[in-house]
Amino acid sequence: MEPGNELAALLESLRLEELAPLRFRAAHAPGSAGVVFGGQIMAQAIAAAVGVQPGKPVKTLHTVFARGATVDEDMDVEVEEILAGRAFGSLTVTFRQHGKTCARSQVLLSALEPDLVRHAVASDPVAGPDAAVVVGPYGHAGPWENRVVGGIDVALPEQEHPARLSVWSRWPGAPRNDVVSQQLLAWASDPWFIGISLLPHRGFGQSQAHHDFSTGVITHTLTFHEPFHAGDWLLLAQEVPHAGGGRAYGRAQVFTEDGRLVASYVQDAMARHFPADLSRGAGAT
Repeated sequence: MEPGNELAALLESLRLEELAPLRFRAAHAPGSAGVVFGGQIMAQAIAAAVGVQPGKPVKTLHTVFARGATVDEDMDVEVEEILAGRAFGSLTVTFRQHGKTCARSQVLLSALEPDLVRHAVASDPVAGPDAAVVVGPYGHAGPWENRVVGGIDVALPEQEHPARLSVWSRWPGAPRNDVVSQQLLAWASDPWFIGISLLPHRGFGQSQAHHDFSTGVITHTLTFHEPFHAGDWLLLAQEVPHAGGGRAYGRAQVFTEDGRLVASYVQDAMARHFPADLSRGAGAT
């Protein structure tokens, strides 16, 4: 499939089928296998929120991944409105499969307002996308392109680096649409932190996940600061300041190529020995 057609098919899968007021059906991204990707769920939660409360952009999305959903069957989506005000809106978006809750997102929407004050941190100096390297499991993931500063491959266990990774990310051909850009950044922000948490530990790499140890995303919170275009290069400046007890905590800031801070995100993830009653190969990052 051509890259443009791949992106169109992905974006179509992120739309929701309305079944009744506040009730939807969610399909899965083309080529999905095994467990539903968390980035897809977050992108569909954005679609649900702006579909129910149009006119205000999403400000913050906080998602708890309670149990894995499989791609063999669509998910049921229910929205509960908490507040529908002029300046703020808030909702919960619940994803279920076979009657069981798989994930739940708390979504805050916020109207655009003039500045009272304004400041933003600057990005650290890093090599630009032309000098970064296509490497690792997400280098070319269909219509999504990533280039890693320094060429570090989180999949490889034969290395040892600080738990930091800067990645240039873009979706070539993405439409100039703020909601779509938020959905695509939600997708792009999800998969990195588990691999980053393993970087300081020689002998551990993301390629071993679900085979030698168990991994998964537990919660993910994404806050949008400024509008951006997902088709342009975005710098994902990511670090994992703590890992231990079978968990890893990651945080990141997202900058445009000209240095504007446009989003931030944090994630709690699981990286642990296999429990005695869990077979290898189960789960998905």
